[in-house]
Amino acid sequence: MPWNDQGGGGGGGWQGGRGPWGQGPQRGGPQPPNLEDLLKKGQDRFKGALPGGSWGGKGIVLILLVIVAAWLLSGFYRVGADEQGVVLRFGKYYDTTQPGLRYHLPAPIESALTPKVTRINRVDIGFRSASDFGRASAVRSVPEESLMLTGDENIVDIDVAVFWRISDARDFLFNLQQPENTVKAVAESMIREVVGRSRIDDVLTEGRERVELETQQLMQETLDAYGAGIEITQVKLQQADPPAAVIDAFRDVQAARADQERLRNEAQAYANDIVPRARGEAEQIRLEAEGYREQTVADAEGEVARYLAIQEQYAKARDVTRKRLYYETLESVLAGMNKIVIDKAGGSGVVPYLPLPEVQRRSQQGQGGTQ
Repeated sequence: MPWNDQGGGGGGGWQGGRGPWGQGPQRGGPQPPNLEDLLKKGQDRFKGALPGGSWGGKGIVLILLVIVAAWLLSGFYRVGADEQGVVLRFGKYYDTTQPGLRYHLPAPIESALTPKVTRINRVDIGFRSASDFGRASAVRSVPEESLMLTGDENIVDIDVAVFWRISDARDFLFNLQQPENTVKAVAESMIREVVGRSRIDDVLTEGRERVELETQQLMQETLDAYGAGIEITQVKLQQADPPAAVIDAFRDVQAARADQERLRNEAQAYANDIVPRARGEAEQIRLEAEGYREQTVADAEGEVARYLAIQEQYAKARDVTRKRLYYETLESVLAGMNKIVIDKAGGSGVVPYLPLPEVQRRSQQGQGGTQ
């Protein structure tokens, strides 16, 4: 039945003789559209667009061909330069494709995933950077992650940034349910293991690079054992400090250790200066003593040889040897003395006097003037 009034009475098809749009009687004013006419016109136009102008068999086949072509074309997909394609057939891994325009059987037979395998991802341990919670320039500490126990039973506050990328898209997609949480858990476990067998001085100073390398190696071994398809590119210690509650006391201890090291170095420098000098002096004294010993022994041996020679001559001529020894002894005794010679046989009234020192002095002066 059309929407217009086909009855004869005053009320028609609408209560109170009013139209469907809440207007007055339909005799005057605009009339509402006839929906049956609109549907009929739409059917006629669609039939006109079909070959033969009717819903014939050829039209249905054409529609089916268009649908099938669109379904087949839906299997084309593109793999970006930084991506790797993973084709699934009925939800199961089927193939891995490289960058470029690729094709797989349309859904629901096959589907494709394209994870980015060259993008470097980051996981923070012990802190959250500004990008994690949307503030311009802020870093929030996470003590339950950053506080760790060292091998010498000290507590250290460490912030670590772990950088990783996908190395195998298949393993990454199918062997891990939450890859980022897995990387974070492995990183926290491995850094605690490395710190737990290190001294606090090594972690805070010269051992930081060793801690980073060992942590990266242990993480890679663990993720490879999981078949995670993830490569750890870098582990970076952002900060390594004592806990905030004891940092002032720790700095005092470090200052005292620095003073101790400085004093030790100064003492070592003094020792390096004085010990070689003392050793040189000791060696000099030793050499002088050896020289004195050699000289004394040589003198003694010479005296013995001289004595034996004199004894031999004495045995041959005792009187001559005795006089010679007497004269030599007097010569050695009186050599440095003032000598006066008095001749008692010179007669009375005359004192024979020979001033030997004066004669000797004049002789020496005469020799000096001649030169």
